Amino acid sequence: MKTQLIIAAAATVVIALGADRFDHVVRTNFFLGFAGNEKALDDAMKSTEEALAENPKHPEALVWHGAGLFFRSGKLFQKQDFQNAVPLYERGLAEMDQAVALSPDGIGVRIPRGAALMTAARSIPDPSRSRPLFERAASDFQRAYDIQQPYLDKLGDHPRGELLMGLADTYYRLGDETKAATYFEKLLAMGNVSGHEEEAKEWLATRKLSKRVTCVGCHISK
Repeated sequence: MKTQLIIAAAATVVIALGADRFDHVVRTNFFLGFAGNEKALDDAMKSTEEALAENPKHPEALVWHGAGLFFRSGKLFQKQDFQNAVPLYERGLAEMDQAVALSPDGIGVRIPRGAALMTAARSIPDPSRSRPLFERAASDFQRAYDIQQPYLDKLGDHPRGELLMGLADTYYRLGDETKAATYFEKLLAMGNVSGHEEEAKEWLATRKLSKRVTCVGCHISK
């Protein structure tokens, strides 16, 4: 997996847990862990496991824990340790899917799963294996967009740009040029404040992207 993409994609996901947002409890350690700090990742996973011990159906804890397992499976796949990678991959995917089933309209559930799945799918050359992940990611980003559409202009330029880029790039990779064009055009209309004006211009002119997108997903302000 490309850890920079996971970090960027999830960086401002907001999750509520009592008086504190759950992402505030775990995200710093997760981001450090995704960047290579094994102790930080261990601490982040421990925090989610403690939350799940109290409530096994805590959707936010499930999605973060699943993303952590998914990340670890990617490291094992890179080492060609398939025997250990596959069970982690399957468990991580199952936990993220369970989280979405428990909270289908939870922005703080949809975005972490979408970011993790899209990042993984980009590194899988076999379309028969990558496409189902892209499809799930598209459903996550689309649901996040639909929920936030009434107040999308209040999210701020960066969060809105990231949401639109996540949609545009995912649909592009799925081969749905009509939907991809819709969101690339919205990005272009935002101008350079979106952070993705150059990608929008390139895709609309060529129907291709020559560089890997460096930030995928969306951010939320509430």
